[in-house]
Amino acid sequence: MDRPLDTAVRRRTLIRRVAVPAGALLVVALGFSWGMDWLRPAVVRSRVRTARVDVGPIEATITAAGLVVPEVEQVLSSPIDARVVRILRRAGSAVKTGDAVLELDTVPQQLAVNRLRQQMALEENRQMRTRLDLEARLNDLESQRRIKQLQLESLRSRLDRIRQLHQDGLVSNEDLQQSELAVSQADVELVRIEGEQRAARAATAAALEGLRMELATARGEAAEAERLLRLAALRAERPGVVTWTLTEEGGTIRRGEVVARVADLTTFRVDATLSDVHARRVAVGQQVAVRVGDDQLQGTVSNVLPKVENGVMTVQVALTNSRSPFLRSNLRVDVLIITDRKPRTLRVARGPFADGAGAREVFVVRGDRAVRTPIELGLSSYEQFEVVHGLAEGDEVIVSDMRNYLHLREVRLR
Repeated sequence: MDRPLDTAVRRRTLIRRVAVPAGALLVVALGFSWGMDWLRPAVVRSRVRTARVDVGPIEATITAAGLVVPEVEQVLSSPIDARVVRILRRAGSAVKTGDAVLELDTVPQQLAVNRLRQQMALEENRQMRTRLDLEARLNDLESQRRIKQLQLESLRSRLDRIRQLHQDGLVSNEDLQQSELAVSQADVELVRIEGEQRAARAATAAALEGLRMELATARGEAAEAERLLRLAALRAERPGVVTWTLTEEGGTIRRGEVVARVADLTTFRVDATLSDVHARRVAVGQQVAVRVGDDQLQGTVSNVLPKVENGVMTVQVALTNSRSPFLRSNLRVDVLIITDRKPRTLRVARGPFADGAGAREVFVVRGDRAVRTPIELGLSSYEQFEVVHGLAEGDEVIVSDMRNYLHLREVRLR
């Protein structure tokens, strides 16, 4: 005969009947939840780079490639057509002021100088002889004038006596007329001689001026030939180092051909090249930061060259410390031309997540999630972007390239 089950047994049986299905349902629910979470896109946190939004100054810059060059470089070019006799200083040699770098064959130029000196001496002699001849001519005319003037005075005195005698009836009319005619003739001849004097003086002045100009031309040609002869010595105008020179002796060079370069390697400048799309934003006087390895030098844009080649323009940068020990000739550096600056603004580190100013979407870290957030960027420097809006100070932003996830609202971080 069956006996009724104990109450405790029935309770345990009921619990088992309810607990097993409930546990199974819970396991299924948890598995579904965990599975969905596992299938949701995620990125490994260690594989992305993040940066905190902070507040501070920012400078908008244009990045250019720079080359350190000597601030002062003397270019030695041949002033004459000549032959290279000897190379006295080769590349790398230190020179002092006045040191000769190359020796040219200047014998033809010396002969030309001597010939011009002789020509100048002949011109001086011709000028002196012409002046003496003209002065003799003027003296002769002056003598003729004085003689004619004395003759005229004598004839006038005789005419006065004849007129007195004619009034007394002692001289005929014919004698009076002849005396008056003689006075008139003498007067005309005196006027002629005086005219010849004036013409001779004018001709003398013109001739002497022409000779003076010819002599000045001869002197100028001789002085220029002597100057070219001195320049043909090809001497350094200041202390420095020969950076380049011809390597072959005996060759013929043409006038104006560069034969050597002497640079002062104690002071430098930077020649920076950049795309001509930035031409409107670059101007003389702008502040510049020059990165030499881990160090940074300050400077200003001193010159913007007008020539553009293949879409590339060149600007020259004058350094505040042009004698910095970090500088070396032909050293390549990064040049940051500062076009704008703000003393205080929100900023975030640069990265592949953005390529410049404007509106875009980024992922902001919120716990174990990265949430897609629209923002707007402003000024951009070499290291940072200005945040116009969309972020707050302290926000952690993924600055790695996240273009493959921009279709998602959020991404799980693992």
